[in-house]
Amino acid sequence: MRQQPIPDTDQAAQSAGERLYPDCDPYGVEEKLTEAEKVPLRRLRRVLEDEAQPLLAEYWGAGEFPDQIAPSLQALDLMTPPELTADGATPRSLYHGFRIFELARTDASIATFYTAQAGLFRTACRVGGTPEQFAAWDPRITSFEMTGVFCLTEPDHGSDIAGGLATTARREGNEWVLTGAKRWIGGAFTADYLAVFARDTADGQVKGFLVDRQAPGVRLEKIHGKTSLRMMQNADIHLDNVQVPETMRLGNVDSFKNVAAMLRAMRSDVAWIATGIQAGAYEAALAYVRTREQFGRPIGSFQLVQEKLARMLGNVTASLTMVAGLAEQQQEGIYRDEDSALAKMWISARMRETVALAREVVGGNGITLAYDVARFHADAEAVYSYEGTHEINALVVGRALTCTSAFV
Repeated sequence: MRQQPIPDTDQAAQSAGERLYPDCDPYGVEEKLTEAEKVPLRRLRRVLEDEAQPLLAEYWGAGEFPDQIAPSLQALDLMTPPELTADGATPRSLYHGFRIFELARTDASIATFYTAQAGLFRTACRVGGTPEQFAAWDPRITSFEMTGVFCLTEPDHGSDIAGGLATTARREGNEWVLTGAKRWIGGAFTADYLAVFARDTADGQVKGFLVDRQAPGVRLEKIHGKTSLRMMQNADIHLDNVQVPETMRLGNVDSFKNVAAMLRAMRSDVAWIATGIQAGAYEAALAYVRTREQFGRPIGSFQLVQEKLARMLGNVTASLTMVAGLAEQQQEGIYRDEDSALAKMWISARMRETVALAREVVGGNGITLAYDVARFHADAEAVYSYEGTHEINALVVGRALTCTSAFV
């Protein structure tokens, strides 16, 4: 059952009109948001600062997710906030982007956890399901009554998944039988359904299914020993003759082209995450250099430190401007593979530089969890690779530029 949204407080009312990102948005990209769009973002800020932030170092170090914050995040009703959905209105793409930005600015695992439901799973059902399926499922998805994750990557197939996908689906009457394995599936342990993509043995085409996580033949194993996104619980999923009713097959998925349409819609989410990570790392570094002293002076007064801060701010500003432009384009219904691929590729590279510079200016303390920078620095490596590596996204862009595919 949907929990009631956290009500606005006098403090929230007083903050109306105040800038959300005064330190990392010098060109005022946030001013593209309406005041109504900023209200749920401010509610999210309070939950993240009050409930999530105090837990991050402990849980990141332990490699566990702070499950106790999930109810508060779900209660915020961020996918369909009442301020933006009156009279059947739909929240804008720009609002959805800043929601991801705010989450990632606090922590990449929390952003990944939330977007697994709000982005990946919801998009799989919206794009892959029939209108009737999505109409029945979406109210339960947005309320978190029905939770799920997106299961595409396999142990032996990542970048080559389009042609290499090895999980099979065999139809037997009104049921399908799935066999295979999936890897790196974040949030699988707490999901109700696994959106699994498998190759139909009859026609060789990719189909999509919502698999009950507790169905016979489904087995999950936690991936241990990660040095990035440590709080996010990633799973290896084993499917051994798992039976799925025809009613739970995603009716609009008939080939990998339909899966590609989902990726086209979702890849921009990762660009927003990469932008938020940069903002979080930059703000943490800025707070540190304003108070840290060496040689009898604040280190923020040194020229070399100021140059690094300026480069970080330039990266954040350019990235935020890029994803905002992409969101406005998508709001107009323009979704092109090369646009989201360009944003993910370019911003992720800037992210890597930004978190490295943040680590530099914080010095030795930059490898401890006490100052936040270490988390951003490590987590950036996972974001750099997921939803398409730098090279794969570059080839998607290059294909559009030259009208020639360089994929093997």
